[in-house]
Amino acid sequence: MNIEQQKYPAGKFVKPESVTPELMKQYLMVISGFPSRIRKEVQDLTEEQLDTPYRAEGWTIRQVVNHCADSHMNSLMRLKLALTENNPVIKPYFEDKWAELPDSKNMPVESALKMLEGIHERWSVLIKNLSAEQMKRTFFHPENRIKFRVDENIGLYAWHCDHHLAHITRLKNARGWD
Repeated sequence: MNIEQQKYPAGKFVKPESVTPELMKQYLMVISGFPSRIRKEVQDLTEEQLDTPYRAEGWTIRQVVNHCADSHMNSLMRLKLALTENNPVIKPYFEDKWAELPDSKNMPVESALKMLEGIHERWSVLIKNLSAEQMKRTFFHPENRIKFRVDENIGLYAWHCDHHLAHITRLKNARGWD
């Protein structure tokens, strides 16, 4: 498997031409189901397995789980900002540096799993209740210099869930940990 396949086991995100109501239902299913899916994949892993990188020079499973909690927390905040402000400029963060902090590298994953459950429960309620007008609201990412629409960002994060879950499941399958 080449490095691109290791980095993007679920493929790279492809922005759809338009986000249909059916596509949004699919995104919502992925986002609402993610906490139980990731918990199922990591709950029986040993500390040594949690500290195994999913690829050479990649994050450990522990860091991936903690990254998801950090990233999805930021995404929920960005959604709320977009819903309550006019094209707000969001605060980027250095996810690679966050992944090296002690809470990401050393702590048991249970607190991140609990965070994901709460974040995704609230995120899902918001997504279910968005109007067509709210789906088109935007926020501006200053680092990428891109205006993101709410519906497109929801799609990106549905992909993000599958992307990181695939890191874990591929490693587990390759190591025979299933």
